[in-house]
Amino acid sequence: MKLILLRHGESQWNLENRFTGWKDVPLTKSGIIEASLSAEKLVENDIKLSTIQTSLLQRAVNTAKIISERMEFPVEKIEYDWRLNERHYGALEGLNKSETALKYGEKQVLIWRRSYDVVPPLLESNDKRHPKFNLVFKNIEAELPSGESLKNVIDRLNPFWENYFENIKKNLGNHLIVAHSNSLRAIIKILENLSDEEIMSVNIPTGVPLIYTFNNDFKIINKSFLIDEKDLIKKQKKIVNQGKINK
Repeated sequence: MKLILLRHGESQWNLENRFTGWKDVPLTKSGIIEASLSAEKLVENDIKLSTIQTSLLQRAVNTAKIISERMEFPVEKIEYDWRLNERHYGALEGLNKSETALKYGEKQVLIWRRSYDVVPPLLESNDKRHPKFNLVFKNIEAELPSGESLKNVIDRLNPFWENYFENIKKNLGNHLIVAHSNSLRAIIKILENLSDEEIMSVNIPTGVPLIYTFNNDFKIINKSFLIDEKDLIKKQKKIVNQGKINK
């Protein structure tokens, strides 16, 4: 069995280096290309999909649809779950990361971006950025976040994950999750049993499939990004630099 984790293609706010969170921004042209190239990589590696699961945010949804079309996976069989949404960045949402680093310091921005249990400054309940004002989320039967740490993301992801992993173990085959930097980091922390410190150094590029292969006991026997190692390091370094002051 293979589990493929894929961060959506580049979004408009990725391009603008903003904290995005639950803001429902579209893919850029480059993001659409990244989604297509992800599908090509899966095809080249002879990976056929049994399921596709994604969040409610259009950058992930549209990435999933592009892949389903290229791989001839029925689009109506794509499954959606709000628990795969990106981490909510609270009052940081919409701010430029480099400008925020200039104001608060690179160390503080790193803590906000990558720490396990530090919550960003929360939104006021009447702030128009609050998810309760977005009709996309009107059917969610849970308290919507005003800001989340990675720990909060894991807490809200766990009910989905426990059910999902049991189901794919029965189904076997290959399974794709298209989601976001922090919802995928949450899954990786669970899968690999990473410490709170280890997860801080995990950076996931947009549009690069990450493949986990499991044995018959559902233990991980291989993990690999479908990208050249040099290109992967370059993309990960770019992510790290997003939280630094522009020189």
